[in-house]
Amino acid sequence: MSSSETGRPGADPSPDQAAGALPAVAPQLRALRRRASLTLEAAARAAGLSPAHLSRLETGQRQPSLPMLLALARIYGTTVSELLGETVADRDAVVRAADMEPTAAGGWTYWQAGASGRGMQALRVHVPHGSQGDIVRVHPGEEWLHVLRGRLRLSLGDTTHQLAPGDSAHFDSLTPHRIAAQDSDGVELLFVHTLLQSPTAALCLGPTPGDMP
Repeated sequence: MSSSETGRPGADPSPDQAAGALPAVAPQLRALRRRASLTLEAAARAAGLSPAHLSRLETGQRQPSLPMLLALARIYGTTVSELLGETVADRDAVVRAADMEPTAAGGWTYWQAGASGRGMQALRVHVPHGSQGDIVRVHPGEEWLHVLRGRLRLSLGDTTHQLAPGDSAHFDSLTPHRIAAQDSDGVELLFVHTLLQSPTAALCLGPTPGDMP
């Protein structure tokens, strides 16, 4: 459970928009894939993308969504912060609010709420209304989320839950799940997920419209 929308959920921005939003992602994606000794085809297959789409991400022609960044981070045995070229000095135990820089991805906005290189990754996430609510995600690991503001619709398997501020959910990520904001001004969450420290960890995401050939 993370670009400016271009008329429909999951639509990709122009190359100029993508380059302006996440300038560090493209070179990092290619470098980390090579460090993990994965071919373009193998990495794309593990992330549920087409090789052509992953190639466009690596050349900056498309902007990855937050779920794509989470997927690729798990596959490459790293963190979203490293994919973005961010560093946290000496794994500081405390992350100050003033140091949390917002990053836009896939229509969501998120802030790193924990240090990189840990076994878990903590994020504060804003999910706009109508953004990626139809995407079903399935992948190894666990997720915990806590609603700070707004109302969340969380689908786990065949069951749909309505979460209000103060409500939390903790679930196995292999359970098919969907996240959507109920309110027009979106929902804000605290989100923690486990990071699989294996470059060969398999992960499958439901396709974003336009991602697959």
